[in-house]
Amino acid sequence: MSIGSLGIKVGMTQIFDEKNACIPVTLIKIGPCRVTQIKTLASDGYNAIQLGFGISQNNKYGLKKLTTTKALQGHLKKSGPSECHYLKEYHINQPEDFELGQTFDITTFSSVQYVDVRGKTIGKGFAGTVKRYGFGRGPMTHGSKNHREPGSIGAGSTPGRVYPGKRMAGRLGGKQITLKRLTVLRVDQEENLLVVKGSVPGKPGNLISLTPCIS
Repeated sequence: MSIGSLGIKVGMTQIFDEKNACIPVTLIKIGPCRVTQIKTLASDGYNAIQLGFGISQNNKYGLKKLTTTKALQGHLKKSGPSECHYLKEYHINQPEDFELGQTFDITTFSSVQYVDVRGKTIGKGFAGTVKRYGFGRGPMTHGSKNHREPGSIGAGSTPGRVYPGKRMAGRLGGKQITLKRLTVLRVDQEENLLVVKGSVPGKPGNLISLTPCIS
């Protein structure tokens, strides 16, 4: 298993390839991340490392600064002085290859062709079935009062209930999703920027997790 990293979505732009084809891309500010805890099979039941992501160098991207509790401050002191506010675990096979306080930056993805990106989508609030699932509307004229209503949600006597998973109105967006195998087009080591093809979840300034795709 490969070690991943945390980053911030800077925004989207476009680049042109050698055939002058326009390619939509997303800029991601990677790290730096710090190893704050090493978990082993003997002590925790599984192998993983915990990375801490600070925002002292990334305030201009709009990431919210969290209030660290005294318990979290004591936990972070074990890996040395740091300003980590976001923690993320990555499963690994050989935890002995890492040490507390070790730093990861854009060089983690220097030879990576594809990445899996996980982040929180843009929250759109409470939405109806037309916007949420693309339901068709009812007639707009001739006295119809069923314009954007959901319609029937089930039979009456049998089964006499609404089946679980029925598509109805509710909260749209604002949930964690993973995009698989996004192509890495460029790696800017000076600015710690990763250029990936296509879009990634969330607005600019959203915290996302990246994992090299090895399959």
